[in-house]
Amino acid sequence: MAIYRFRVSFEDYDEVVREIDIKSTQRFEDLHKAIHRSTGYDPEKSSSFYVSTDHWIKGEEIAYLPNQRKIDRGVSLMENVKLSSLIEDPHQKFYYIYNFDRPFDFHVELIKIILETDPNIQYPYVVKSIGEAPKIFDKNNPEALAAAAAPVVSEFDFLNELDVVPEDTEELEAMGGTGINEKEQSDDEEENHDEDVFTDDDDFEDEGYGGGKEDDY
Repeated sequence: MAIYRFRVSFEDYDEVVREIDIKSTQRFEDLHKAIHRSTGYDPEKSSSFYVSTDHWIKGEEIAYLPNQRKIDRGVSLMENVKLSSLIEDPHQKFYYIYNFDRPFDFHVELIKIILETDPNIQYPYVVKSIGEAPKIFDKNNPEALAAAAAPVVSEFDFLNELDVVPEDTEELEAMGGTGINEKEQSDDEEENHDEDVFTDDDDFEDEGYGGGKEDDY
């Protein structure tokens, strides 16, 4: 009996990696559950492996807790399919989607075939674990959802709603909620007021206000 060593990585978090040894006679359900013992996720979620090409193009599906549409279509079930039945290449790849309600995508690649089992190991066995799996927020936990949503309110949404282009943002930052910044408005008023104040030294003769001699021409 051979042992398959699979390298499992998140598609969007490739720095998070698990390597898992599993018997060739074990089933896809065993690999599915082993992955989530190593990530800390709940394995009881609708998920699927897909036989994959080298470029991660999905082929035949092997499902866990499939919906009725997939059942009617006759999808293969993880609990029924041995790993060895779909290993056609020494570097066989599977595309894996965990939890279709809030999906994470994984790349699963066969990286080694070990010809002998170790009697001291209970398989599946996590050989290597690198990086912390990203957290999943439970939709049934309002506090977790509120924490996840907290950062998303801001000036950015306000700018989007106004269809403000990036070049306008500097000008907009100088504006208060009701128009021009109050300090700038106050400065403008003082400046205008200064312009309207008349002093004793002002000469109004040319303005025709009287009080002075008219020029002789």
